[in-house]
Amino acid sequence: MNKSCEVEYCNLELRFNRRHIQDLIKDLIQEGYSLYWSENETLFIISVRTGRKLVKLRFLKTRSGYKMVGDYIIRDAKLSDWMEKLIGDSRGHAVVKRFKDRQILIENILFGEVIRLVEISGYEQRVLYQKGTYFSEREMNDMYFSLEGDLRLQLRRIEVDEELEKLYEAMKESDTVKMELCKERLRELCRELSTLEW
Repeated sequence: MNKSCEVEYCNLELRFNRRHIQDLIKDLIQEGYSLYWSENETLFIISVRTGRKLVKLRFLKTRSGYKMVGDYIIRDAKLSDWMEKLIGDSRGHAVVKRFKDRQILIENILFGEVIRLVEISGYEQRVLYQKGTYFSEREMNDMYFSLEGDLRLQLRRIEVDEELEKLYEAMKESDTVKMELCKERLRELCRELSTLEW
């Protein structure tokens, strides 16, 4: 796959422990990047300088470790290679969009493996790769949307678990503000889950 100079990473779901994040920092320094990091109660942020741009990698704290979250646009080929190796090594989920001239290549990655590759040129969309048996284009589109729905369902269930953990911690601390925020987020997630499961 040819790497373009602009790659967008969306819907990242990568999980790490603290030791792994320390190793990531060492790797980036060895690659020659200038960086710094900061941490608060909920986030660990690694800020990586690429030329005149600053890419902030965000890791949300969870009960079992850290989860890389957010959408990132990277215009540095070496950092882009590093990010893709990270997705593969951590067996993560992501949607990767490569922009080149008037063409977009979109990879859907599930558990570190490309399950679908789509090329968009102007108004035309072409499925270049679909994991599994080959079907008609309509069947492939239906399958894609069902896989996306399953992935979203799985991710929302994980979010519900994490939000319940936060609610439990807030209840232990008798923090009514956090409790209300957690309850509101849980209501939103329940509505979305009921829609996805329908």
